[in-house]
Amino acid sequence: MSRSQNLRAILAMVMAMGTLVASDSCVKLALASMPLFQLMLIRGLVAVMICLSLILAMGQAAQLPRMFDKWLVARGLLETVANVSFTLGLAYVAIADLTAIAQTCPLLVLLGAWFFHGQSLSPLRLVLIIGGITGAMLVAQPGTGAVSLFASLGFLTAIAAAVRDLITPNVPRDTSPLIAALTVLVCLAATGGAGTLAFEEPVMPGTQVLLLMVLAGGLSVTGHLLLYTAYQLGDARTVAPFMYSLTIWAVLAGLLVFSEVPNGLAMAGMAVVAAAGLAIIWLDGRQRQMARL
Repeated sequence: MSRSQNLRAILAMVMAMGTLVASDSCVKLALASMPLFQLMLIRGLVAVMICLSLILAMGQAAQLPRMFDKWLVARGLLETVANVSFTLGLAYVAIADLTAIAQTCPLLVLLGAWFFHGQSLSPLRLVLIIGGITGAMLVAQPGTGAVSLFASLGFLTAIAAAVRDLITPNVPRDTSPLIAALTVLVCLAATGGAGTLAFEEPVMPGTQVLLLMVLAGGLSVTGHLLLYTAYQLGDARTVAPFMYSLTIWAVLAGLLVFSEVPNGLAMAGMAVVAAAGLAIIWLDGRQRQMARL
């Protein structure tokens, strides 16, 4: 990978994290008025219509059958697990806290790249990964009541998202990012519809909820496009650590939108998780510099 290509991948990742936090913030606001799966269904349908319109407008309709590629479908199912876990947690946990726990995803990507793809993992990196997971536990604060149970959903989000990112390079490289995003969005909308029928009594959405879901849908399409592009442009070891920008976006959203201030222990845990990720970024940069020399 060239340096300029990795820089574009990093920028795409940072922008993806910001747009996805904004989308989740819209959902968290709407959860006060509507049940979880119905919100997923509405947001999913809006996002599917936006994404499909873009595909048709850009003349990529011939690629639509590709959305059934086994790797794209697997990404969609894993994203559904991550999304349902995270959205359910949002109803009970501060967005910054839940996001910080989910930030163990890049660490799990590094572990997976080592275990499944044979990429090198030094003892120092392993220590940093363990430190990052420990920091996430400080944020979750297990044993402190019912909230910690919902906070643990952040770990399920991280595991599903890590596997999703690890299999992304298996998708044929000539697949349009819009097609990849559409597959994910269809899976999310279908899950929302199934969950609504099975577990919820439908509620008539108000104007505010509909506007929030339209905004959330547009942001979701943008975020998934940028996320897919990031992993197609750059390698996982370079791109994954920049998912830590999600914590910054989430803390800002918590403060500005929800007036949520994390407690001291949670702030310490966020700092540990972020420090572990930044240390890995520094180690990777140093390793590449030594390789060039």
